[in-house]
Amino acid sequence: MTDISAGRVRAGQPVPHLWRRTLLRHLVVVGLSAALVYAFGAIHGQWSPMHRWNRAFADASLALLVITMSIGPLTRLWPGSMRIVAYRRETGIYATLLAAVHTVVILAGWVEWDFARLFGYEVIPQTGEYVMFQQGFGLANVIGIAALAYALLLMSTSNDWSIRVLGSSVWKFLQNGATVLWGLALLHTAYFLFLHFLSFHRPTPEPSPLQWPFVAAILSVLLLRVAATLSTWGKKRK
Repeated sequence: MTDISAGRVRAGQPVPHLWRRTLLRHLVVVGLSAALVYAFGAIHGQWSPMHRWNRAFADASLALLVITMSIGPLTRLWPGSMRIVAYRRETGIYATLLAAVHTVVILAGWVEWDFARLFGYEVIPQTGEYVMFQQGFGLANVIGIAALAYALLLMSTSNDWSIRVLGSSVWKFLQNGATVLWGLALLHTAYFLFLHFLSFHRPTPEPSPLQWPFVAAILSVLLLRVAATLSTWGKKRK
């Protein structure tokens, strides 16, 4: 979603050849997405089917987002890896699609299309009225909805037609806002990994095995970006 060059027609390259390369990238990332969903589904195998696949799609989406956010810094640190830049568009697109599936599973299986429940409200049987029951759950879902909306905006403009219509400078400014999406996704995920099941009115389950891998992924992306920034700054000074 943040690659201004991926998929664009370059001088001397036939269009069918570019289409084949684009199709290959999609197939590779689709295969990776399916493998990630299956792997995370196995990790959450002890949960009910709804929670198992809800988390599997969410975790696979975040994993693709980690890859998307890592590609840019990697290519600055190791110019020989420039070949992987072309995959940044596809990893961003499928991260968004997996997040959308995660959202549908939540709506259908967890809150059962009762949108008030999505924002932390529950019905009191005695009165039939909604009351705020899970403040953190509602706030985390608001953040998640904002992240998905922004991801859909980035995905819908991750194409050459948008570059031509918006102009490269406007398009690049929009796509560089992927760091906003990254921050929202981390806040949303952190709540459900560390905080959601700490409520006093229900038993606390075993901690998720993905808590520390999540922290490691965040730190890895952060360190990559810091290292790439320092490397670029050093080259500019020289």
